[in-house]
Amino acid sequence: MIALLSFALAALGAADTHPFGVHDMLAMQRISGTQVSPDGKSLVFEVRTTDLAANRGRFDLWTAPVTGGEPRALTTHEANDTSPRFAPDGQSVFFLSSRSGSSQVWRLPLGGGEPVQVTSFALDVDNFLVFPDGKRLLLTMEVLADAPVEKALEETAARDAQDAASKVKARVYDRLLFRHWDSWEDKKRSHAFVWEIGGGAPIDLMPGMDADCPPKPFGGAEELAISPDGRMVAFTARVHTRESAWNTDLHVFQTLADGSVPPRNLSVANQAQDGQPQYSPDGRYLAWLAMARPGYEADRQRIVLLDLRLRSLGPPRTLTEEWDRSPGEFRWSSDSRQLWCTADDIGNHSLFSVDVESGKPTLVFEKGYVANPQPAADGRVVFALDTLDMPAELFSVKADGSDLDGITRLNAARLAQTRRGSFEQFRFAGWNGETVHGYVGKPADYEAGKRYPVAFLIHGGPQGSFGNHFHYRWNPQAYAGAGFATVFIDFHGSTGYGQAFTDAIRGDWGGKPYEDLMKGLDHALANFDWLDKDRVAALGASYGGYMINWIAGQTDRFRCLVNHDGNLDERMAYFDTEELWFPEWEHGGTPWENPTGYTKHNPIDHVAKWKTPMLVIHGALDFRVVDTQGMSTFTALQRKGIPSKFLWFPDENHWVLKPQNSVLWHQTVLGWIQEWTKAGGSK
Repeated sequence: MIALLSFALAALGAADTHPFGVHDMLAMQRISGTQVSPDGKSLVFEVRTTDLAANRGRFDLWTAPVTGGEPRALTTHEANDTSPRFAPDGQSVFFLSSRSGSSQVWRLPLGGGEPVQVTSFALDVDNFLVFPDGKRLLLTMEVLADAPVEKALEETAARDAQDAASKVKARVYDRLLFRHWDSWEDKKRSHAFVWEIGGGAPIDLMPGMDADCPPKPFGGAEELAISPDGRMVAFTARVHTRESAWNTDLHVFQTLADGSVPPRNLSVANQAQDGQPQYSPDGRYLAWLAMARPGYEADRQRIVLLDLRLRSLGPPRTLTEEWDRSPGEFRWSSDSRQLWCTADDIGNHSLFSVDVESGKPTLVFEKGYVANPQPAADGRVVFALDTLDMPAELFSVKADGSDLDGITRLNAARLAQTRRGSFEQFRFAGWNGETVHGYVGKPADYEAGKRYPVAFLIHGGPQGSFGNHFHYRWNPQAYAGAGFATVFIDFHGSTGYGQAFTDAIRGDWGGKPYEDLMKGLDHALANFDWLDKDRVAALGASYGGYMINWIAGQTDRFRCLVNHDGNLDERMAYFDTEELWFPEWEHGGTPWENPTGYTKHNPIDHVAKWKTPMLVIHGALDFRVVDTQGMSTFTALQRKGIPSKFLWFPDENHWVLKPQNSVLWHQTVLGWIQEWTKAGGSK
């Protein structure tokens, strides 16, 4: 299937090809933000192109017919154009653009003509939706929490200007969260507003609420919804309290679009995470995703339905309680009878349909990583799909998953210029004899009879998956192109294998996962004779970086190690980080309530046994795993006389996002593992 989805690249010619590398990865055009037109026949989407000289990604808008045909660019401005939304009549597209100097809503007529600026607020517009009447917008903007409602935009802009001009940059805090992900708390809150196009001041739907909509740091327009009749608005918000740093309590609210009544908390009974509300096209239901266990960010997501016809709203009906998978996103079908959703599933991120009456899930499309499914014309479903061998392109299928049809081929010619590795999935008996899955990949220029050094890649999370996905930070093809075979394991704690499998890591970070990783590597080395067991490098980030530090104190089987943003001391990491709910759940409480939860598998207690050369990488803006953890790791390595190197990025967070930094990252990582494994095939 993976070869089939590579668009028959061989037909494009194999002359003048080269092994896949980081520059090829950066050259790929990245598709996102797809929306289907009101008539279901065409698409509009974002395309990100890397501008290496400017050290950034540039976003433009494109369009394509659902039935296929040549995609075309709608915008080519040097500024970023993102978040396309069709007008209800399908004759124009609204979008966000920074071309005026700030992020504002613009409108582009599809029949011809130049984009026209729609909003000119004193603040950036971060997210927006278009009302069904085409005359109003639902917006989110960050305003001062204590500013008068009628002057919130102006006072916020004035305070920002004053702060920028001030010589004093100090701040005073009296509660958590005082910083989050890569930003410091600035007394502003993201609020939802309704604005009549061409009208006066926008209406704050959350007046006086000390809350963020969408929740930070990753929430977007998926946390906003407008009812089909345009009367109601639903949104997700985190209400800030003293406990915000150690609870996962997000709520779904509903209010009248005219702002005449305070928002009503529809999920008040659930103290765990709720989000991504969506109204059914017939207006009968409001659906959203809900977790059940407070304080656990990786609990199973359930789809819940609230019947809006009932006089008393609530409680919602849990539709997918019996389905042991966790939907990542969902969309209503046009007839409101089913939901299209995606979920991790045995090393893939697959497409499912869920019957609204019975809650029965049906696997529609299995292989690869499916994103943003939406109903189109003639009963087809449109989605983005990528695989280990292909960056995201747009496809459609019939409702039963048949008749897969490619819509875009933006990267086919670029891929045709590269030689890449091939991958296969395998399974083995891991901890307690339970089935565990992984992937093994051949190097780009594989020759039968040769053995190749191995890049053993360990995913983060730990509740995540390293599967059939074209990754832009940890892409196995980058290692395949450099002459490495690759092995990656979805150890206990990974997602897509049932919630019990995911839950198994709690309180056992260095136990079951470590055993799975070692058994999985042993299985691959024993069953794929082109893997060189004497030349294996282990690499990981986040939890994977923690695991690298743990591995360093448990075995010397690896030639070298790479640790990106990994904890050395789990006890101190609790006091360093910002989202306290994560370590409190994973380690069974606070360090003073349950100290053994932080010392049971703590890498710092095994530094005396370290022997293996290690590359340590960290970003200064990483407030999740603070860079002093990386510095401490490097200090220990240097003091012990272990060959080591420290790569520190002053302008990166938990991820490496700037293109030129990504080039340096890959050059440094590949250079390190090549130095210690002597990359290349051997007899």
